[in-house]
Amino acid sequence: MSLSPGDSLPDLTLPANGGRSISLKKEFKGKKLVVYFYPKDNTPGCTLEGQDFARLYPEFVKAGADVVGVSKDSVRAHDNFCAKFGFPFALLSDTDEAMCSAFGTIVQKKLYGREYLGIDRSTWLFDGKGKLVTQWRSVKVKGHAQAVLDAVKAM
Repeated sequence: MSLSPGDSLPDLTLPANGGRSISLKKEFKGKKLVVYFYPKDNTPGCTLEGQDFARLYPEFVKAGADVVGVSKDSVRAHDNFCAKFGFPFALLSDTDEAMCSAFGTIVQKKLYGREYLGIDRSTWLFDGKGKLVTQWRSVKVKGHAQAVLDAVKAM
């Protein structure tokens, strides 16, 4: 399953860094929302992507948007990742893959000849009414956060 433009933000509640639980529809009601999926905390590409979103976060907020990151890592791993890099936004822990499944981000991957299922680095932009505006799949990190911010500002 995957979401298409015009689809509603799934009504999911997930544990997040800081010992909190975040309900997507309640927490971000009336706000634009950027949801980015990444494979693993503390890996080079995921760290760089998180740092880019963190650096631009004040501009996202100024444009009326919030940002959340999602991976299958534990809340404890997210707490450590946030503490290490000072991310100002929530990182959601999707250990049971409920959110990944709803967004269709679990894909077949290959590394060193080994095939496995993993998270497709992807980003989803929702408007203030909770409708999907656009998505980016199989994201390359460099310049991506800026491209998402540009899309938010154009809304």
